[in-house]
Amino acid sequence: MESVQAIKQRFSIIGNTKALNRAIEKAIQVAPTDISVLVTGESGVGKESIPKIIHQLSHRKHNKYIAVNCGAIPEGTIDSELFGHEKGAFTGATQTRSGYFEVADGGTIFLDEVGELPLTTQVRLLRVLENGEFIKVGSSKVQKTDVRIVAATNANMFQSIQKEKFREDLYYRLSTVDIHLPPLRERQEDIHLLFRKFASDFALKYKMPTVKLTDNAIQVLLKHRWNGNIRQLRNVAEQVSVLEQNRIITAEVLKSYLPTSGSNLPAIVKTAKSESDFSSEREILYKVLFDMKSDLNDLKKLTMELMKNGNIKDVEKDHGSLIQKIYGDDDDSETDYEEALTETEVISIPEHSNTKTENTSKQDKYHFAEEIEEEETLSLHDKELELIKKSLERHQGKRKLAAAELGISERTLYRKIKQYDL
Repeated sequence: MESVQAIKQRFSIIGNTKALNRAIEKAIQVAPTDISVLVTGESGVGKESIPKIIHQLSHRKHNKYIAVNCGAIPEGTIDSELFGHEKGAFTGATQTRSGYFEVADGGTIFLDEVGELPLTTQVRLLRVLENGEFIKVGSSKVQKTDVRIVAATNANMFQSIQKEKFREDLYYRLSTVDIHLPPLRERQEDIHLLFRKFASDFALKYKMPTVKLTDNAIQVLLKHRWNGNIRQLRNVAEQVSVLEQNRIITAEVLKSYLPTSGSNLPAIVKTAKSESDFSSEREILYKVLFDMKSDLNDLKKLTMELMKNGNIKDVEKDHGSLIQKIYGDDDDSETDYEEALTETEVISIPEHSNTKTENTSKQDKYHFAEEIEEEETLSLHDKELELIKKSLERHQGKRKLAAAELGISERTLYRKIKQYDL
């Protein structure tokens, strides 16, 4: 069995962190078996190295090794890519095609971003893991395959399971052995080593002297959070190597290539609201709006009764419960009610009341009802405008996030923005 150091040299892995060494040790130990492996870790930590190690140290090393990015294949074609299809199975299927599981028979398949697989594909994959069987798209014939599956994901699988985006039984079949790669911020002693390796590689590639960091620049490098991990560090090293004329890089120069939000220092972070929180807020808001509409309708009904009877006491006698609902049980409610009805009478009774006819009275009723309807519409309009403004401000003008919070499509939000001239 090869040592950890020999494996690092063979696969160009740099670093000596305990967690990294432990991940490589587990890969070496599990390689001779046919056990399914799940590699976890943040994006950019180098998860693709582990399945290569496992394949090269296994008895399958002389057979096919296929890496599949599950997140990059459209949902409508992923079953065909993995399991193949028969001629005429769907529009455009002009000939029979072999899928990856058929082509890689006897070898290894690396399923990167396995958490992005559709649920229907997850069912097919579970069958392959359990008994090595699969069916091509558009076929009824069961085929056998002998494939070693190594999967990787940067998602929190337990959250995906809770949200019913990933099957729990498939997760436990994939993660017979779980190998976790640490993020770069937990590999402090490796960061400068990696930067020097990248700087040396780019100097050779672009035929220029290697850049070197001052002591202060090294401290800046170590304190940065590196949310993009090794991929981000490599990108920064390449930018500095190509763009800087002076090959001695100071802290100030290095900072100009780093995002300001990437410090590894403690910070107060505002917790993002979950989808359920936004949903609850929307439900409360809708309830308030519907209650307002109900109250306006009740007030309209009460006013129409007053206009019809013309006597406050009669209306109070017949509609006492409705009055109590609108004005409450306060001691001042009767006064408020009297004032409201008096104001309503003033609005609804024309100046020449002695000569008003039945037709005029009806017109006044309809006119008053239209005014209430207009006020109600304006109130909902203002609320909608206010909600859209607040959501856009909260998400710094990002329409996609604002639309998700408001529970409408991005296209509808765009139309509302143009409508209200925001």
